[in-house]
Amino acid sequence: MRAVVHTEFGAPDVLRLTEVDTPTPGERDVLIRVVATTVTSAECAMRRGEPRWGRVIIGFTRPRRRLRTLGTELAGEVVAVGARVTRFRPGDRVFGFTGFGLGAYADYNVMPERGSLAAMPANIGYGQAAAAVDGATTALFFLRDKARLQPGQRVLVIGASGSIGTYAVQLAKHLGAHVTGVCGTRNLELVASLGADQVIDYTAEDFTTRPETYDVVFDTLGRSTFAKCRPVLTPRGCYLPTTGLHHVPLSWWTALRGGPRVVTGMSVSKNEALVYVRDLIEQDRLRIVIDRTYPLEQIAEAHRYVDSGHKTGNVVVTVADE
Repeated sequence: MRAVVHTEFGAPDVLRLTEVDTPTPGERDVLIRVVATTVTSAECAMRRGEPRWGRVIIGFTRPRRRLRTLGTELAGEVVAVGARVTRFRPGDRVFGFTGFGLGAYADYNVMPERGSLAAMPANIGYGQAAAAVDGATTALFFLRDKARLQPGQRVLVIGASGSIGTYAVQLAKHLGAHVTGVCGTRNLELVASLGADQVIDYTAEDFTTRPETYDVVFDTLGRSTFAKCRPVLTPRGCYLPTTGLHHVPLSWWTALRGGPRVVTGMSVSKNEALVYVRDLIEQDRLRIVIDRTYPLEQIAEAHRYVDSGHKTGNVVVTVADE
């Protein structure tokens, strides 16, 4: 089968499309023919070998052999199942998150039956389904499960036009919050169309100088800090960063001292969240924003575009014809 492999860290040109053996599912695994995947900023960072502390996992001087094919989001068709699999059968259309296993930049991928995998929404195509995996479930995890967002609370979403951000705006509204989105000038109308009650152009205004306070500040990009956001948090408000190990001890300290706090976590197990997202999509209550679509042969170009920092919503990679 075809797979995109990188044997060194670096620029997008380290990605090479090559032929490798098709994986064989174990007795509790499913083999998926991948139709679509995505390129995220997290995968671009892994390709570069960043952050440096992450090399403990991905490889110190070069990518570990089992992590040389990137890709965390996929949508496709189950083509074979292990002898003890009961949850799926050949022919099922699925979407899922490969997590630390990676491997979605390939014609086929093996996932555990109990992995982050679910039947994909019936009313959308594979490309949209792949783009509805990690961003949506991560936004749901932080807003609903970590911040325990309640109706009537006020939420500020930093990076409201990105993959996580576009879903965060919609999910926060779905959960009953008043939502303010922060994004660049060209995406103001988009974020407003997703349901934001207010939109702040970060190129023209610093949200920390405004008089409003928020119960939740959700930093989907990791470009702000708790110290910077603390003045705009309510006395019991929380700052939600999606990245950075240094936030873990900060979350312990703020929990002990009281007042505004940092709340961290890692969205890895996504089974229930995928079903929740699927239901919203099938009810036409969640919009999927796709910026560009590339064929697998142009994966380096897709990475180069995401590296540029101009991505809006999601970048999809088509692996096979639907």
